[in-house]
Amino acid sequence: MQGVDPEYEDRVEAERRQYANNVAVHDLPSICFFWLRKYILPQLEAFGYAGADEFFQLNLERAYDRSGRRVRRFLSIGAGNCDAEVRLAASLRAGGRSEFVIECIDLNPLMIERGAAMAAAQGLEGTIQPLVADFNAWQPVHEYDAVIANQALHHVVELENLFSGVHSALTGEGLLIVSDMIGRNGHRRWPEALELVEQFWAELPERYRYNRQLQQLDREYLDWDCSQAGFEGVRSQDILRLLIARFEFEFFYSFSNVTDPFIDRSYGPNFDADGEWDRAFIDRVHACDEEGLAAGRLKPTHMLAVLSKSRSRPLLCRDHLTPEFCVRHP
Repeated sequence: MQGVDPEYEDRVEAERRQYANNVAVHDLPSICFFWLRKYILPQLEAFGYAGADEFFQLNLERAYDRSGRRVRRFLSIGAGNCDAEVRLAASLRAGGRSEFVIECIDLNPLMIERGAAMAAAQGLEGTIQPLVADFNAWQPVHEYDAVIANQALHHVVELENLFSGVHSALTGEGLLIVSDMIGRNGHRRWPEALELVEQFWAELPERYRYNRQLQQLDREYLDWDCSQAGFEGVRSQDILRLLIARFEFEFFYSFSNVTDPFIDRSYGPNFDADGEWDRAFIDRVHACDEEGLAAGRLKPTHMLAVLSKSRSRPLLCRDHLTPEFCVRHP
């Protein structure tokens, strides 16, 4: 499909243009960090993780330690600028784990070039191995002790192909370590969540309704389909279902839904992270999310997960929010 489908080639080109000069890929509004620090990080800390970097680091360490191979091989899918991978490699080395390589694949050659330069600057040329590749058509040529996917899976069209390849390439003790978005395709809201978003939206003064990404005033909430041009959220809603079918979950932490539009890059910058009204508004939206997720009326849009080919420990998750409970069937 990838070599002959004009629509697919247009998406590839749009994706490359979008990220060609994007150095701060994970840069988020200050109101998002207020929400993360107040609510999400304390929940994550209950599982022993101080943040996303530590989540990946500790699980890579576990994969390293349980591997019987002399040189461990890790793979990062959609590594982008490889900045997270460089940090992880440095942390592994600092902890005395130096016998490994991290292959970093991404569709965008400019991002991979930046990753290679960053690795060289940190003295990690042989450890970080950047590679330009389309992971929609990726086929493994190595066996891996761990595969990491950090906000990459929601850019994948051929999820079935990718997950089959990862499953076949993981060692028997290997881990798939994921942080990703699992809401509706294109990061839209399902009807039950959209109704709540619109109720909160009606409370917002006009200055909070300016769409920073589209550079327009949205008097009504715009449930924008981000997958129209490139691959953003192209099959988000299928990720969790397909992972359940192919892997065993060892850890699963899920969160958020209605809160997303108010802390993202479109409307989030309109909020003042130090403002009393702004904080109270986000507090109420988050409380709505928590109640809806617990009851099953809402399904989470974000997850952190550790998976394997055969589970070696009991599933660790938040209360009754198992992967199966959190699937939103269309």
